[in-house]
Amino acid sequence: MPITNQQVAGHMFLRQMYADSYFPDHVVDRGRAILLRLCERIEAEQPSDLEVLYALSQAATEEFNSLEEEFEAAGSEIETVAREVIAEDFWFVASAYGFTDADVEELIATREW
Repeated sequence: MPITNQQVAGHMFLRQMYADSYFPDHVVDRGRAILLRLCERIEAEQPSDLEVLYALSQAATEEFNSLEEEFEAAGSEIETVAREVIAEDFWFVASAYGFTDADVEELIATREW
């Protein structure tokens, strides 16, 4: 399903991670795919309130949790910079879909990183 939100479609997800050679592109690509799937789910399901949005974003966060092993296998990890970049992109997604009052900590409440 193609993304219809033009703000999202034009956004470079995880830009700072791609710019840093510490983070292997092939693993960052998987993180970008998680965020794009989140956007697709938001567009398909059109959450009516923050609680529904949080459920969607926390499921995507759990997918990021599973990426930690892949980062480690590639000699990297989800560390301070990555945590901030990922969290910022979760907030960007919420904001782009009209949830500007979303709490970023609640969006990623299920994180293990």
